[in-house]
Amino acid sequence: MKKVVVAIDSFKGSLTSFEAGKAISEAVNAVYKGAETIISPIADGGEGTTQAIISAVNGKFVKMTVCNPLGKKIQATYGYLPETKTAVIEMSAAAGITLLSENERNPMNTTTYGVGEMILDAISKGCRKFVVGIGGSATNDGGVGMLQALGFEFLDKDGNQVSAGAKGLKDIVTIKTENKVKELDECSFCVACDVKNVLCGDNGCSAIYGPQKGATPEMIKNMDLWLDNYAKLTQKVIPGADVNLAGTGAAGGIGFALVTYLNAVLESGIELVIKETGLEKHILNADLIITGEGRLDGQSYMGKAPIGVAKLAKKHNKPVIAFCGCVTDDAIVCNEHGIDAFFPIVRKPCTLEEAMDVNNSYKNLKDTACQVLRLINTKI
Repeated sequence: MKKVVVAIDSFKGSLTSFEAGKAISEAVNAVYKGAETIISPIADGGEGTTQAIISAVNGKFVKMTVCNPLGKKIQATYGYLPETKTAVIEMSAAAGITLLSENERNPMNTTTYGVGEMILDAISKGCRKFVVGIGGSATNDGGVGMLQALGFEFLDKDGNQVSAGAKGLKDIVTIKTENKVKELDECSFCVACDVKNVLCGDNGCSAIYGPQKGATPEMIKNMDLWLDNYAKLTQKVIPGADVNLAGTGAAGGIGFALVTYLNAVLESGIELVIKETGLEKHILNADLIITGEGRLDGQSYMGKAPIGVAKLAKKHNKPVIAFCGCVTDDAIVCNEHGIDAFFPIVRKPCTLEEAMDVNNSYKNLKDTACQVLRLINTKI
C-alpha cells in the first residue's frame, strides 16, 4: 500500500471531518509504514462545508458580526480563498436552526438577513465567486432578509421595507432592485443544494420543512400563500423567475432568492465540495479510498458524502471502504453504490453519550481502522 486517500464526512456531534481523517491516517501509518496518506475533508453541503473546503485548499477563515435568525448580534465565520477571490459560506452560520433554542424557533420571525451580511462582507474583501451551503436553516422568509441586506427593497403599501421573517412577506406590495449592491453583477454563486422541493404547494418549503422550524398548521397555510404572492411579484420584476424549479424551496425558499435574484446555480452538495477541494486529483493514483460518516443507512446513497466519494473512486476503479458511528440494516444498499465494505466503530456496549465522546470516537475509529487495514494487509 503506497497511497491512501481519506475523504470522510464528520461524525456530527462528535468528530469533525478533519479529526476523523486524522484518526484514520494514524491507523494507516501504523499498519503501512511509509505509506502516503492524503486527508481531504469533505461535507455534503450542510454543516462542515466551509471547514472541509478551506482546510483542503489552505484558505482562511473570516470571523464577523452578523444578525442571527432573530436579529441578535452574534459572531459568524465564513471561508476566504484570496487567490481566487472566493468566499465559502454556510447560511447556517447566521440563519441556522441550531442557533436557536426550541422555544425560540418560529419561522414567522426568523430571517436570513445575516446571510446577506456575510455576502456583503466578502464582496468588500474583493470576493466575486461564492460557494454557498444552505442546509440547516431556521427560516422560511424566501431569502428576502438576505436580499434586503444586499440592497434589494421589499416594500409595503407605505413604501417601507417589510419586517423580518415570514410574517413580512404578507406585506410586500412592491419589489425594487435598482439599489442592490452593484458588485453583485460581477459575482457568481454556486449553491450546494440536494433538496428538490419547489417554493410553494404541498411539496413546498412551508409544508415540508415548516413543522421542524416551529410552524403550526395555520402558519404553514399562511406562509405558503405569502410565498406565492412574493413569487408572483418577483415575476413582474424578473419575468424568467421559475417557482417550479427543483430546489427553489430549499432552506425556506432561499434557493428561490439565490437562483432568481443572484443568478445562482444549484449543484449537488457533495459534487460541489468534491470539485472545490480537488479530491479527484488525489484519487487518481491512490491504492485505497477510505470514506464514511456518523450514520450509514439506506438513505445514504441519495446525495450523501460517502456515496459521492465512492462514485468518484469507482470512476477510476479504486477500492473503497467506509467507517461510521452506526449502521442500519438497510445500509447494505451502499454496497451497490460503490462502497465495497463498511464498518461501524463502536467496539463495546455503551451509552450514546459515551459513543459520541470525542476521545472515545477518535480511539474507536483509529482502532477499528487499524484492524480492518491489517486484514487488507494479510495474504489470504
